[in-house]
Amino acid sequence: MPEGKDASAQSRLSNMQKAALLALGAVAGGVLAPSVVPVTLGVVGFTKLGIAAGSMAANMMSAAAVANGGGVAAGSLVAVLQSVGAAGLSTATSTVLGSVGSVLGGYLAHKSI
Repeated sequence: MPEGKDASAQSRLSNMQKAALLALGAVAGGVLAPSVVPVTLGVVGFTKLGIAAGSMAANMMSAAAVANGGGVAAGSLVAVLQSVGAAGLSTATSTVLGSVGSVLGGYLAHKSI
């Protein structure tokens, strides 16, 4: 280490290491975001076979039906979540989620540097 530089300079990340961490964060966010949404919906009770009995999704459906006079309105939050739970995400939605996840992952990586 050249004279005149303090010991803390030695522990700093190089620009290449910072760029690699930012890229890793962006890639991880872009891959995880579209993958986590369907899994989370399944855990909550929006499954490929319909809404799971006794789940949070069933409670949401019940509340939506009561509020709507006995049925779940088309286009409501419960209907959209069930559609995604049953059929998965569209390509456009996956692309948007991946993009948002990449930005968020890059941002979080930047904040941790």
